[in-house]
Amino acid sequence: MTDPVPTTCMRCAVGCGLIQRGVDIGYGVDTVRGDANHPVNRGMACSRGISETADPEGEWLTRPMVRRDGELEKTTWDTALFAAQRGLGRAMESDPDAVAVLGSGQQTNEAAYALGKLARGGVGTRYYDANTTLCMASAVTAYYDAFGSDAPPPTYEDIPEAESHVVWGANPAVAHPVMWRWITESATDGDLIVVDPVRTKTAEAADHHVAVDPGRDLALARAVLARVVETGGVDESFVEAATTGFDELRAGLPNADAAADRAGVPTEAVDRLTAALDRDTLIYWGMGVNQSVQGTDTAGALIDCCLATGNMGSGSGPFSLTGQANSMGTRVCSSKGTWPGHRDFDDPAERETVAEAWDVPVDRLPDDTGPGPVGVVDAIADGPVEAVYAVATNPVAGMPDATDVADRLDDAFLVVQDAFRTETVEHADVVLPAATWGESDGTAINMERTVSRVRPASDLPRGVRTDLNIIATLGNVLVDDLFDRPTDPESVFAEFAALTADTDADCSGISYDRLDAELAVRWPAPDPDTSAGYRYDDDGEWSFPTPSGRARFAAGTGRALPEPADDEYPLVLTTAREDDGYNTGVRSRDSPEDPGRLVARIHPETVEATREAVEPNEADELHARIKSRRGSVVARVRPDDAVPTGMVWLPIHHPATNDLTHPATDPQSDEPNLKQCAVCLTRPDAEGAAPAFERERPPQHP
Repeated sequence: MTDPVPTTCMRCAVGCGLIQRGVDIGYGVDTVRGDANHPVNRGMACSRGISETADPEGEWLTRPMVRRDGELEKTTWDTALFAAQRGLGRAMESDPDAVAVLGSGQQTNEAAYALGKLARGGVGTRYYDANTTLCMASAVTAYYDAFGSDAPPPTYEDIPEAESHVVWGANPAVAHPVMWRWITESATDGDLIVVDPVRTKTAEAADHHVAVDPGRDLALARAVLARVVETGGVDESFVEAATTGFDELRAGLPNADAAADRAGVPTEAVDRLTAALDRDTLIYWGMGVNQSVQGTDTAGALIDCCLATGNMGSGSGPFSLTGQANSMGTRVCSSKGTWPGHRDFDDPAERETVAEAWDVPVDRLPDDTGPGPVGVVDAIADGPVEAVYAVATNPVAGMPDATDVADRLDDAFLVVQDAFRTETVEHADVVLPAATWGESDGTAINMERTVSRVRPASDLPRGVRTDLNIIATLGNVLVDDLFDRPTDPESVFAEFAALTADTDADCSGISYDRLDAELAVRWPAPDPDTSAGYRYDDDGEWSFPTPSGRARFAAGTGRALPEPADDEYPLVLTTAREDDGYNTGVRSRDSPEDPGRLVARIHPETVEATREAVEPNEADELHARIKSRRGSVVARVRPDDAVPTGMVWLPIHHPATNDLTHPATDPQSDEPNLKQCAVCLTRPDAEGAAPAFERERPPQHP
């Protein structure tokens, strides 16, 4: 029997410790359980984290491939790397910005750091994204606006101390089961309020469910702020001592009742949320807030609620919920929005520090952070991007207006590096098979800033390499000696950690030896003995890394939604997670060729009102064509009164869903408006049983 190997679960961002055993013969993980010694979860683990670590679904990539005569063919690593180097290298020769690089929150810190080093310091492109712009950029921007630094101030230790829990635009009962258990245990003696248009599993367990209209979260948050001011709920002493900008916020607040009406909720709901803030309250939020053109302003308004009521400190504060396992890690180490350690991207001194550490000319570093992934794809059509290197990400399924994304990627030289065959692989010119959980060595950082080790329990199959190995090998053929040879995870982590010294996200006191001894360490950790707790609070003295040393009220008022429902498209589409789905489905469905049936949840009254479009098939299942201005898909219709009238709910995991979504982005964060667009229902074109899913793209107007 193989030895037990401790590791970190990479399914979500809770960061649970696991114990895994490799198979006795061959490759793979045999058994997985929670690690009772790990300080994050103390042995708890969710069933999906265990099953997807031990035996994920999906079609594994086992050999490199190159496209010949329009078809992907298996080949050798030397041939594949040469093809990748030639295609990316030719684009680099014309312009560094001719190469785009797309990363992921599924990588280890070491791989994400190396990919950012290659993109920014090797290639020198501004067209680089670490994938977190699709999920967390609005929260990140709001944190910087408020506190001068990224990441939530509270930690998991604050959950049992809270008296009220407000979950806004998130479904942790499905997305973060272990954390959800902590929240519900704490709420047994407190209050749990869920704000969501849909009656989710989280909402069903709540004391109160506030069914805000889709896209109207900012109006509701500002209604709560107005009521806090109106009822004398402002913590005047905290506001005076630790913040700036409150007078401007107060002057611009709307009438609370009018704002509640715009949000589609009764005034009683505003009163209930306001009353909750009188106690020690944690406000959690997720993609329902972030993935909107109003995402930054809404996240900022939730932070404003905490600041105005003094809900900062033990058992209280703003707590964004992160989806991808190492999204926090990419925010610290990947060089997307900041340099490693949250060093200011525009600061000349910080740029010199990074260039010196990487031994590259400072003028090779791009002048700005570049656009998000939507802008990267736009730059293929509009210039200058000619080649794309995508690592552990699936933009053809995960980005808005996905059919257009696929069309654009077909116009570029595309290198895809992944463990599984994805929709994006089908468009690649070169495919590089990478290791996955249970095979990779490195570290990850969970949503509360805790760093822990990721370890392999299995050897790699012969045709597969780790993300870090592939990135370093490709980097060194594109740019001489960019990475040390050989490149091992521990030395890469040490390089990253040293580069964070004396920053807001200082990890210089963390090493592999320390993680082996302590299992988990929370940053900032500037020395070998420090593991941080609640941020910005030093025994009641508040200090923030802003010019004034104070937290800043945001007072954002948002912008108009890009596509409200109208007479032609009278329904609103929203998207969210299913219990057993994993991101774009690569680990929770068989293959891109068989993604399973697309199921739309629609309120029975809406089904009845659109009966002319909804047909039963031979199995007496209802199905319809869901149509937006960007495309249409055939889906099975499941009547469900948990979904409000006038709404269509689709899972984020299905590759057809994002054919419909809108590519508009938040002007501050570049995060796309994935949670709201206008659709209608029409009759399916085919007779009989509905296909698993069927796409149709409407005529595109110039």
